[in-house]
Amino acid sequence: MSTVNDSTNPVTPDLCQLVCLSHITSTGLASASTLNDIAEVAIERNQADNITGILCYDNGYFFQCVEGSEQALTNLKNRLLVDDRHKDLKILDFSAIAERRFVGWSLRSITLERWMMNEPKLKSFMPFKPHTWEVNGWQQFLDILQGYYEDQEKIGELDTQPIKYSTLGVTLGKVVGQHQAFFLIQSVLAGLIVLALLWLMLADKIW
Repeated sequence: MSTVNDSTNPVTPDLCQLVCLSHITSTGLASASTLNDIAEVAIERNQADNITGILCYDNGYFFQCVEGSEQALTNLKNRLLVDDRHKDLKILDFSAIAERRFVGWSLRSITLERWMMNEPKLKSFMPFKPHTWEVNGWQQFLDILQGYYEDQEKIGELDTQPIKYSTLGVTLGKVVGQHQAFFLIQSVLAGLIVLALLWLMLADKIW
């Protein structure tokens, strides 16, 4: 079992895992391409630093697991600390590992809201509120992500590019989805009002 480490208890430099959680800021939401920008820049830098991993987003939270040398991950952690697109960075784990979970991904970005439709195991983690998880919740969640990776590996789709999406669009889409019936009723009522006004206008001209 992994042990949590900090700067006062350094891990072996051979191969480490960094798991962290953070919350998106208004700055992050202000740009429609925030999630795409993060993934694209991270992929290029991670390839240079021999870092692999996965980035998940839902309900305003980022969940990230990256793998690499202690120094490479420490540098990454320091960059995350000054990135104004997210806040409240919480390190869930920084420990030595025997092997990589996501060796084929420099950084795969996943919108959980889209993926959960096809992954029954994720339903127990929805709505996505990682700050309320039990102590080992992140490990269980990570095991599901690893299973997803292994499934993609079996069907030969590890190199498939993630879907492009808007950060704000994801957030608004969730709100719309939760209130779909309300919006439908409002739309129908609006349509009936327009028809009634048109009928009154036509009736006035006829009489």
